[in-house]
Amino acid sequence: MSQKITPYKDSALGKKEQVAQMFDTISGNYDNLNRVISFGIDIKWRKKVLQLVAQSNPEIILDIATGTGDLAILMAQTSAKKIIGLDISAGMLEVGVKKIAEKKLSNTIEMVLGDSEKMPFEDNYFDAITVAFGVRNFENLEKGLAEILRVLKPDGVFVILETSVPDKTPYKQGYQFYSKNILPLVGKMFSKDNAAYGYLSESAAAFPYGEALNNILRKTGFIDVKAMPQTFGVATIYSASKK
Repeated sequence: MSQKITPYKDSALGKKEQVAQMFDTISGNYDNLNRVISFGIDIKWRKKVLQLVAQSNPEIILDIATGTGDLAILMAQTSAKKIIGLDISAGMLEVGVKKIAEKKLSNTIEMVLGDSEKMPFEDNYFDAITVAFGVRNFENLEKGLAEILRVLKPDGVFVILETSVPDKTPYKQGYQFYSKNILPLVGKMFSKDNAAYGYLSESAAAFPYGEALNNILRKTGFIDVKAMPQTFGVATIYSASKK
């Protein structure tokens, strides 16, 4: 990104610390708010991520920026024996741990508090790695992607689900109006953190998508990079692998 978008413009904290603070604050309402903001379509997108990952029959999966664990829980439908959800927000993980326990998946899914740009895992450890709506929150995108490449096994699969901006009329104009006017308003109605959903829409608009992100992935060292726009281009699923 050409400019660094942060949740709290007047804060002296770095982006990483601000993101953790923001998600700690909104963790209690995050799941419900996500369903409202995306009209529930995000569930369909996550299922497509599941299908991509399941094809590789992974044994160990890492879900980065796991939040409250929605995607990690979905990954339990694969052949994986172990799933790790990593997040920088203790508040989000706390909600996720409860959800995992309720679904009796605690023996399969482990939630870990950690930094995606400096992960506590060995090289070439994971068969599959996923990130849903998280890469745009990295303080240093290239550093985070390089770290993902490090812990991914050769021939492993890496799948990103991230917001993007529609290119075609009238979807482009509709998306711009929704993200600038409706999204922050809905966020304020559900969240006690007024800045949070303004940041989420602003960061989505500024984040590289499509071929721009493909090129960053290739530059980092990923191969077989592919972008698959979803729902008129309001989100994109990216898949990549490692030599």
